[in-house]
Amino acid sequence: MVIDYKRAGVDIEVFQKSLEEVGPLIGSTWGKGVLSNLRQFAGLYKLDVKGYKEPVLVASADGVGTKLKIGFLLDRHSTVGQDLVHHCANDILVHGASPLFFMDYLATTEIRAEVIEEVIRGLAKGCKEVGCSLIGGETAQLPGFYRPGEYDLAGFILGLVERGKIVDGAGIRAGDQIIGLASNGLHTNGFSLARKVLLSEWRLNDYIDDLGTTLGEELLRIHRYYGQAIGSLLSAGLRIKGMAHITGGGIEGNLSRVIPPGLTALIKKGSWEVPQVFRLIREVGKVNEGEMFKVFNMGIGFILVVAPSVVEESLVHLRSHDQIAWPIGEIKGEGPRKVTFG
Repeated sequence: MVIDYKRAGVDIEVFQKSLEEVGPLIGSTWGKGVLSNLRQFAGLYKLDVKGYKEPVLVASADGVGTKLKIGFLLDRHSTVGQDLVHHCANDILVHGASPLFFMDYLATTEIRAEVIEEVIRGLAKGCKEVGCSLIGGETAQLPGFYRPGEYDLAGFILGLVERGKIVDGAGIRAGDQIIGLASNGLHTNGFSLARKVLLSEWRLNDYIDDLGTTLGEELLRIHRYYGQAIGSLLSAGLRIKGMAHITGGGIEGNLSRVIPPGLTALIKKGSWEVPQVFRLIREVGKVNEGEMFKVFNMGIGFILVVAPSVVEESLVHLRSHDQIAWPIGEIKGEGPRKVTFG
């Protein structure tokens, strides 16, 4: 038998066909800065720095993690693209950056055109929501590398901020207040533990009264993007001293990254509403509270550190943009750089 690339597991024709089908989806995200087309080797983007004195590029890369497993089991692939874009955009938002463009990497054993289209549809929708262009990426077919029907997905984002407007936590002082912005559930972290606990008790299609939806719908809730809400604060001239995107490592692991040496953040438990999904994980899995706060966002997806004088005005702006938010703590002085709970 004659061996060719297709018999070895790589179907170039299927890939080319899928690329043609998703072309309009990708093109629908393009702003005036995009100079490339889908057949070029790299994405080209004309950087517009009008209005900037010292423009600074801000970049980040991330993945969706084992949340993908939920999509595989339900054969639903459109939401993970939004998850990925929102996660990456939040990571550069922490520094005050506005996203310019996004690129993705999808690797799979076998190209399924309908799955690729669903993923790209989600990526395109996410890019439109955060205001950036999807200018390219890579779809890798790796026979035998992944389980049949599974894939991995990663993303890369580039944004822009004025150097004098970079938010890095350097101006945080004792007495500053901490505002927590509500998450939309698990977002994209802690799914290895969540799956182990919840799937031992229920199936994904089971309706759970405490959640008000099926387990699958709960776990596929889209990672929230905070750009519009934060943008309203910045546009109003309200100074944000520090921001933290609460992902892997929870509140402690992420907020501690923006606190200057010699300061401690005190988080007041009970000052916000913890979504029911976290209560179920804790009760069913008998997971201790410390572990829960280390692994999950526990209902806080994003954190702001502001001066006491702007707390109330900040909350008004956030809530006017349909963002639930609470004052959840404060910065204390004369202590090691860490996050404590009280």
